[in-house]
Amino acid sequence: MKLVLIGAPAAGKGTQARKLIAKYSLAYISTGDMLRAEVAKGSELGLKVKEIMSSGSLVSDDLIISIVKERIKEDDCKNGFILDGFPRTVVQAEKLDEIGGIDKAIYINCPDDVLLERITARETCPKCGASYNKLAAPSKVKGICDVCGEHLTQRKDDTIEAGKARLETFHNQSEPLVEYYKKQGKLFEVDGLSGIDNVTEAIFAELGD
Repeated sequence: MKLVLIGAPAAGKGTQARKLIAKYSLAYISTGDMLRAEVAKGSELGLKVKEIMSSGSLVSDDLIISIVKERIKEDDCKNGFILDGFPRTVVQAEKLDEIGGIDKAIYINCPDDVLLERITARETCPKCGASYNKLAAPSKVKGICDVCGEHLTQRKDDTIEAGKARLETFHNQSEPLVEYYKKQGKLFEVDGLSGIDNVTEAIFAELGD
């Protein structure tokens, strides 16, 4: 099973990805996580990515495609995978089709005003990478990671200004993916306002056992 999660920043893609991984034993491929790892390492690539991400823009197609192409060759992807953050453009989707494509695209739809609230409420663990949201999915202990006990931090690009820029980028460049996969008969759209558990149940019902 090869899946793509589509949704604006803070739509809940990461949360649903973890639930899908647990049920279907799929590899999780987050281009955002891979790029942030490069930033943390301070590599030449990381410095370029940091500048792009801070402005709210998207990393180039060629760079992302090369990273994903190598990642899906790894052993843990043999039984299937979930792509989070890729493809973000129709060009990337076409490139993905060239290297095997996907079985289903899951679109988590959510209005911008709610997304902006969620963006500014997001927290992440700098140690293990777990993510939380003070509004929708808070940690059990305020400011502390449930997984490893590390103090949570907020990403520098999770501000109102950067959030608006990222949402605009999503609408202009990524939203056309909805129509692209709809034409292929691969799109499943779910209401991101229905609650985390309801979103999960709807996706599971669509994918089956």
